[in-house]
Amino acid sequence: MNPSLYQGPSVGDLVVTAVARGGERTAFISDHARWSYRELGALISQAVQVLKARGLQRGDAVATLSANRPEAFLITAAAYLMGLRLTWMNPTSSEDDHAYILEDSGVRTLFVDPEAFAERAARLVQRVPRVGRVMGFGPLGALGEDLLAAMAGHAPQPLRNEAEADDVCVLVYTGGTTGRPKGVAHTHRVHVQMILTEMADWDWPRELRFLALTPITHASGAMIMPVLLKSGTYAMTQGFTPDKFCRLVQQHRITATFLVPTMVYVLLDHPGRAQADLSSLQLIIYGASPMSPARLIEGMRVFGPVFMQLYAQSEAPNTVTVLHQHEHDPEHHPERLASCGTPCVGAQLALLDDEGRPVADGEVGEICVRGPIVMQGYWNKPEETAKAFRHGWLYTGDMARRDADGYLYIVDRSKDMIISGGFNVYPREVEDVLATHPAVASSAVVGVPDEKWGEAVRALVVLRAGASVAAEELMALVRERKGPVHTPKAIDFVDALPVTGLGKLDKKAIRARYWQGQQRAVH
Repeated sequence: MNPSLYQGPSVGDLVVTAVARGGERTAFISDHARWSYRELGALISQAVQVLKARGLQRGDAVATLSANRPEAFLITAAAYLMGLRLTWMNPTSSEDDHAYILEDSGVRTLFVDPEAFAERAARLVQRVPRVGRVMGFGPLGALGEDLLAAMAGHAPQPLRNEAEADDVCVLVYTGGTTGRPKGVAHTHRVHVQMILTEMADWDWPRELRFLALTPITHASGAMIMPVLLKSGTYAMTQGFTPDKFCRLVQQHRITATFLVPTMVYVLLDHPGRAQADLSSLQLIIYGASPMSPARLIEGMRVFGPVFMQLYAQSEAPNTVTVLHQHEHDPEHHPERLASCGTPCVGAQLALLDDEGRPVADGEVGEICVRGPIVMQGYWNKPEETAKAFRHGWLYTGDMARRDADGYLYIVDRSKDMIISGGFNVYPREVEDVLATHPAVASSAVVGVPDEKWGEAVRALVVLRAGASVAAEELMALVRERKGPVHTPKAIDFVDALPVTGLGKLDKKAIRARYWQGQQRAVH
């Protein structure tokens, strides 16, 4: 029997399908461009030809550093078709993290948004000599080649997929408990499963015009392919403000979007929202962190029954559980507004203890996942991978209970992680930066409840004898080294940090100070 007979598709195959289906419909809208599917196909073909002419071939490592713009997707699509290994670099990360990611992932070719990151790219090339080629979505001067100008020299050709299902297609870097980001390796098989599950199990409107305001390196970017396969329009912009959201929804008659809870809260509190025509919205997907049930009810009063929640993580992207629109039922099942839903179609999920044993309904266990949605592993980190893969499951680090109807309720995290404004923050990374200041003897970083951010980063700092430093100086240090997301919203100076009977830092005791009286230890 020929094994290729049962070979599954790659994402490159799905790109070819989406372009062929879309025709003259509008595929992308951005702050500066509007492309039809026919134009998108031509541009992808031209990008592939340029990359091949520069010697790139299947298995080579490339990276993108860009704000939200459709040109970044050209590289993603070309990588899908050619079988390249693409690293999406979070535009909000620090220069130190970007340098580490480029080095760790073995990238030799970097694609850059020149308007936002030309200066950052110039410094990165000096720090990471392995990166021998920089190409820009526009002129880069002496730093590198203008990709768009090079593409203009090639005539469009029919798209042809060269990748296979088990090729690694994407590395997504997430925070690490060791103080360094971890590269989550996804094969085409994982992304195909994610895309097909999104299409099958989500509450997409019939006329699909999607607006992305969060970085397309994260969850909203993983929604591009379902939108394209449904011949919808994917609109993107750089950065979120409530005024911009209202303007774009009204201008483009947006029917679907993805928002983290913090964005929903800002919109609900924005005085200008009431004057905007947002009646076209039929689907607001929310996720990345839990939403306050009270504010969710308020959102349903304002926007209607349009909310759908996703729960997932980088290691099992976008499609672990879903709480559908019809399951947001404050009249008959108000308790479910605190739930992350039920497993997605095809998802294999269990609540297990540390020994791999299932827990009974109503008891707390760790959410564990297995199947084709699970990552290949952490790039170059076999020990970290082994910690995540236990008893034949991916242990997510999220603790939950299941009710008699199968709905899951996340109550805590086993991982030492904060989710602030939808972004993951690992306390160890912040603590390592604080430790570099000569006045700091020790520190502990935790997430505390916050009405706007869900959880806010807070640091407890013990100073060296006779030393002094302003909280603002320490915040500026973290902002410089790790970026604004990791920067503590507040710093408490304390005489000592609590420890356990074994002398280990007692994070549970610290967190208890701030979470007392809360129904769950996550927000």
